[in-house]
Amino acid sequence: MDAQYVASIDQGTASSRCLVFDHRARIVSVAQKEHRHYFPRPGWVEHDPQEIWRNVRTVVAEALEKAKLSPRDLSAVGITNQRETTVLWDRATGAPVHNAINWEDTRTDMLCRQLARDHGQDRFRETTGLPASTYFSGPKVRWLLDHIPGLRKRADEGEVLFGTMDSWLMWNLCGRHVTDVTNASRTLLMDLETLDWDDELLDVLGIPAAMLPEIRPSSEFYGEASGPLDGVPIGSVLGDQHAALVGQTCFKPGEAKCTYGTGSFLLLNTGDRPIVSSSGLLTTLGYQLGSARPTYALEGSIAVTGALVQWFRDNVGLIGSAPEIETLALTVEDNGGCYFVPAFSGLFAPHWRSDARGVIAGLTGYINKGHLARAVLEATAWQTREVVEAMNADSGSGLSELRVDGGMTANNLLMQFLAGVLDVPVMRPIVAETVSLGAAYAAGLAVGFWPDTDSLKANWHKAAEWLPMMDPVLRERGYRKWKKAVARAVDWVDEDD
Repeated sequence: MDAQYVASIDQGTASSRCLVFDHRARIVSVAQKEHRHYFPRPGWVEHDPQEIWRNVRTVVAEALEKAKLSPRDLSAVGITNQRETTVLWDRATGAPVHNAINWEDTRTDMLCRQLARDHGQDRFRETTGLPASTYFSGPKVRWLLDHIPGLRKRADEGEVLFGTMDSWLMWNLCGRHVTDVTNASRTLLMDLETLDWDDELLDVLGIPAAMLPEIRPSSEFYGEASGPLDGVPIGSVLGDQHAALVGQTCFKPGEAKCTYGTGSFLLLNTGDRPIVSSSGLLTTLGYQLGSARPTYALEGSIAVTGALVQWFRDNVGLIGSAPEIETLALTVEDNGGCYFVPAFSGLFAPHWRSDARGVIAGLTGYINKGHLARAVLEATAWQTREVVEAMNADSGSGLSELRVDGGMTANNLLMQFLAGVLDVPVMRPIVAETVSLGAAYAAGLAVGFWPDTDSLKANWHKAAEWLPMMDPVLRERGYRKWKKAVARAVDWVDEDD
């Protein structure tokens, strides 16, 4: 019998998952397992790569078992991953030389300031589309080379390999040291035009070329997997937000999606030419399907959205579960004048201020826990508004609608507020797991499971829509207050912190 399913491995910031989809893009099976976060110092965030690899094997086996499937029932598997998180491992043994440094980690702040000191934060933007920021992988590699005794010598001799989480999984699944254009575009090391590592950038950052994986398209036959997916073709690799762009079928220039998870990421398809942002956005690869020209995107990266709800639950304890925040927020009519800027790891787009830290502004004796819950939710919408304004300025046209996905889209209060703040319709598809779906789509295209992108568009159906209903006067007053709160969050970190 011909294989009737495609699987995706979604290695995320908080957990690893495996989803199985049928030909109509319906979810057949899901398995998920969280991994531990390590916080060795303030601002440092790490994962154990070995734990993540064990979890991936576990969730793959569980997803197949739940659906009573075997590897031979799968036409292909796709990989999607948390981006920028950095792993170095021994070429001979496959053992990591250090914990993975997470994308939220800020230990490279001083290095990034040094890189920007003489030439400005945008010294790499023309080549890479990115500012000099702690967000990206290249500075994390440099930090490891500088701080682990003997590592630079081993790296120079080709004994140590670098990869983001996709490369780590590919090495363990099929023994290839590769990445795709989307993940490579997040390293601060790849030329957007040539789609190859840039020798000048490697020299500036002091990173040996021998460490780097081969860069490939996002959708192609990478090889056959081993272990619980023994013999299954690996057909795609995409960074998570790029996978969501594919999963939302944003294949035309001007189409945009925003994924609301730990952080939130808004991507706008800009076609086959990169647009260099003058408004604080990232120019990035959208995806590359086989031998076709790559599709580029503008991205607005927001570091903390869902993570703020988790913080409110775990560190403050005013709610027992994430969904409870909506119930608590509905106990009041508005935020009472309270605004929460969650700059836990600095501010990403469009500010790029690693010296910022979180603030709660507008506190009075009137404020209660309901107002705080409102402020927590509204922070996600106001941050999205900042990104959309920057995107409209760079693209030269206004956003007409926003496709959304991710866990936070289950919060109706937030989605309605978001539509009001943006003054555009906000739409969620029936299959909200668009990151996993996008990886499955790209893998399925690589092996002919789906014939073309038109067949993928036919699978997209709207499940919910929120229309703007906010008073324009209230919208602009709220946004003015938000910007005042942001101004109070920046320039907090001192040289001796």
